[in-house]
Amino acid sequence: PMGSERTEIRKRQMATTPETPGAAQAQLSTGNRGSNACCFCWCCCCSCSCLTVRNQEEERARRTSHELQAEGIPNCEESPAPTLEEVNAWAQSFDKLMFTPAGRNAFREFLRTEFSEENMLFWMACEELKQESNKSVIEEKARLIYEDYISILSPKEVSLDSRVREVINRNMLEPSQHTFDDAQLQIYTLMHRDSYPRFMNSAIYKDLLQSLSEKSIEA
Repeated sequence: PMGSERTEIRKRQMATTPETPGAAQAQLSTGNRGSNACCFCWCCCCSCSCLTVRNQEEERARRTSHELQAEGIPNCEESPAPTLEEVNAWAQSFDKLMFTPAGRNAFREFLRTEFSEENMLFWMACEELKQESNKSVIEEKARLIYEDYISILSPKEVSLDSRVREVINRNMLEPSQHTFDDAQLQIYTLMHRDSYPRFMNSAIYKDLLQSLSEKSIEA
């Protein structure tokens, strides 16, 4: 009886132990692989797809940060509210619209709805560059303008023909206040011919004109 009890206890002990040392080692190896594996797959190689995704996200974050730092133009120019006479004058010519900060703000708001705000931003950046006299500041601002609006890698690249791009590339060898003059004129002409007529027929302009007209009548 005592011998049979020992045999039964030994069987129970063997049933509760790992199958083999090899199996235990394989299980440990699998556990280590799982702890080192990345979030999207079970492989641990450096070419893993999720590492590529992560690198792309980091690069996108760096690019966004650079754009925010390089952007030297405020969201909106400071200006008094436009008068009814000024808003009516905007319909007379594109030059009168672009002459006043209030006109540029209203037009820029419209361009934003058409996803072409970069044209106004570029034009304003060129105007700001013309006001500089310090050589080092001119070079730095010219570099930022090139990276933000001329480079084909920029999401804010403006539409310029090959001739103007060649002129800019030559001018960038020795940047000056007038490095982008040809490009600025081409973008100004583009906004005048393409966007300005649609702005005059837009709800942004008509609502502003109606609002000022009603206030004038009440006064």
